[in-house]
Amino acid sequence: MCRLQTNGKVIMDRNLSYYPGCSLHGTAEEYDASTREICALLGVGLHELDDWNCCGASSAHVLSKEASVLMPARNLALAGREGKDLLVPCAACYGRSKAAQAALEEDASLRDKFGETFAEDPPAKVSIVSLLDVLAEPAMLHRIQEQVKKPLAGLKTVCYYGCLLVRPPRVTGAANYEAPESMDHVLTAVGATPLPWSYKTDCCGGGLAIGRSDLVAKLVDDLLMQAIDAGAEALVTACPMCQGNLDTRQQEARQAFERDYELPIFYISELVGLALGHPGVDAWWRKHLLDPRPLLRARELM
Repeated sequence: MCRLQTNGKVIMDRNLSYYPGCSLHGTAEEYDASTREICALLGVGLHELDDWNCCGASSAHVLSKEASVLMPARNLALAGREGKDLLVPCAACYGRSKAAQAALEEDASLRDKFGETFAEDPPAKVSIVSLLDVLAEPAMLHRIQEQVKKPLAGLKTVCYYGCLLVRPPRVTGAANYEAPESMDHVLTAVGATPLPWSYKTDCCGGGLAIGRSDLVAKLVDDLLMQAIDAGAEALVTACPMCQGNLDTRQQEARQAFERDYELPIFYISELVGLALGHPGVDAWWRKHLLDPRPLLRARELM
């Protein structure tokens, strides 16, 4: 069985446990579908965890430290029983899972609490990986390039990682947490043009979407205007909270700041699927509030 490597270190084989989380079974169904489909095309087997539960993002850590650790820790225990590395595509779920794993390692009282709550030992150590960890490792980038059927030539994008996927670096282990490049490498592999900009990890305000919509509109406007200044015609992300916030808040931001932008917000999995020639991409686009198909047709990609 082929094994994937990152920075020369073997981190996973090509059969992974899969934790979709609540968003990918709800508002971000297109992220779930496109992730599963591109993994199948690339020979990565996914096994969804049986009886998984919500990880508590994005409110549990505000209400209870114990809950914020025990909820994702139970999922880690399920993954530990399977003996595979765990793919967590949602940036919020990924961050909470990594934080819970670190907390259990550092705090004996939390390990004891896990045992009391679930009547079993704390979860065995599993490697938690994001979708970008899978797609951007060198061997997989080469595989993607080999399988591209529709190069995304002419599509100018900026990569938006958001604030949850790479921070805090003590937990995520991200080396370039201020200026990550893994998504840029994936887009280059499928023929798109990722443009340089300085807002890759700025917050979009997704966590304030209900309580402070005024602040959210300003943050969304800042990001979109900076993307336009960089020359982009679309943003690409790997976070359902970021995608949903930037997609749904554009109209509000346009009205508040008298703008005329309409920038599609893609999941990285969707663009990889498009480049690999997946026949079901149109079903993904229909889930977007801001339809990306006019841009793709203009670039002769549909």
